[in-house]
Amino acid sequence: MSEYVDVLIIGGGPVGAALALSLKDAALSVMVLEAKTSPQNDPRMLALSFGSKLHLERIGAWSGIGNATPIDTIHVSQKGGFGRTILTAKESGVPALGYIASYHEIHAALVSKLAPETYLAGACASEVDLSGDCGTVDFDYREKRRRIGAGLVVMADGGKLVEHVKGIAQHQREYGQWAIIGQVRTEKPHSNTAYERFTPDGPLALLPNGDGFSLVWTAAPESAKKILSLEKGEFLERLQNHFGDRLGKFADCGPMSGFPLALKYSTPFVAKHLALIGNAAQTLHPVSGQGLNLGLRDVAALAREIREAEAIGSDSMLANYSKRRQLDRAGGIRFTDSLIKLFSNEIPVLRAGRGLALAALDCAPPARKWFSRKMMFGIKAGSLL
Repeated sequence: MSEYVDVLIIGGGPVGAALALSLKDAALSVMVLEAKTSPQNDPRMLALSFGSKLHLERIGAWSGIGNATPIDTIHVSQKGGFGRTILTAKESGVPALGYIASYHEIHAALVSKLAPETYLAGACASEVDLSGDCGTVDFDYREKRRRIGAGLVVMADGGKLVEHVKGIAQHQREYGQWAIIGQVRTEKPHSNTAYERFTPDGPLALLPNGDGFSLVWTAAPESAKKILSLEKGEFLERLQNHFGDRLGKFADCGPMSGFPLALKYSTPFVAKHLALIGNAAQTLHPVSGQGLNLGLRDVAALAREIREAEAIGSDSMLANYSKRRQLDRAGGIRFTDSLIKLFSNEIPVLRAGRGLALAALDCAPPARKWFSRKMMFGIKAGSLL
């Protein structure tokens, strides 16, 4: 075999690029294969927890994310029912609970720190063979077919190649919801407060972003399509009726887009010479904004195992990674999935129970602090600190 690296990463989005950067000073050969020539052209705004910010600082990428808007407060409520809770950075003992930044800026900050020979944009992996003494990947790059071996193959590409890996099962549950995303402005300033409002149709989140908000509005597919077809004035009126007047009038909005929502995850998330991270391991509903943060905790754990391994890609190394990530990963999947099941309905008993739970949490500062820190650092906080 003419080419070989210690770690080959398939998928060069923020999670894959973060792993490569986490290994930059480890005296290892690392290569990233990114199918898109310009994957940074993504309109989404992403939520980064304070724990993710610490990891990005540690690997030298945070300084390149100059326009991140901090979240000092999170206001959680439900439409049509009593009960609410407020989480604050001050109570949790951190400068901010999280930050909102664009996919483009996060991705560019990571990739700019990688050498061109490490990050291959336009490299499309087509086949993975894990049966030999190392992993082997065939890929097309600049109109040529290449083959490369690796002690460890890491999939961070959304799971497109996982279905061809023997022994790994992919699970998917459609939520019957779409996410409508875009930017909106309100009459009142956001004051660095994020709003998570649960409704029978699905959660609605307003995340502080610059001088406005990043909107994530979930609705049934047909309803979402109708909302996306509305003129600006009609859209703002519909949003006003759905969210309420806590922020005054919704004054303006930019272009909106929508996409279907589903839970996807792979079991197990390791195989011979292979580890799955980020969306290849699990793709979550956007409620609570845990997707990228869970992926970055995958990165932190896997980078640590790679650095400490006697043999990169060995069964023992992969078993240690699986054990390290099992509890936090399972907890993140169950938490987001349970939120949708419990809050996206109009069952009176559940509505009352939700209200009591929110009110009880609001009356218990230690519980709020515990909950906030688990959201920021994961179930096993020591893995990131």
